[in-house]
Amino acid sequence: MLRAFFFMAATAFPVSALADTRLLMAEEDGCYWCAKWDAEISHIYPKTAEGRTAPLERFDLRGPQPDYQFSKRVAFTPTFLLIENGKEVGRIEGYPGEDFFWPLLGELFSRAGISLDQGS
Repeated sequence: MLRAFFFMAATAFPVSALADTRLLMAEEDGCYWCAKWDAEISHIYPKTAEGRTAPLERFDLRGPQPDYQFSKRVAFTPTFLLIENGKEVGRIEGYPGEDFFWPLLGELFSRAGISLDQGS
């Protein structure tokens, strides 16, 4: 009986809801576009469905690399990497401005099959 309960609980939610999802931001000192992203997006990102689904994690491009599997080397800043269960599932290289960032990010989630957390 207990075994059946745990099975039902584990299968009641989509896999993506249980996945460890992050948005990594590769940055470096003096990066103009990183500073522009900070000014335009960073304050609102955690409050969005995207931010709740994939909390932001930053790393310095010239420092130690985070322990995730990237599809290729990160060469530009900013680079935004959508990570699910430790593996890159999408990326945005550069910051195209606020008007283009959100649609591009939405496309990453969609292509990866990750549902957004619509909670409050």
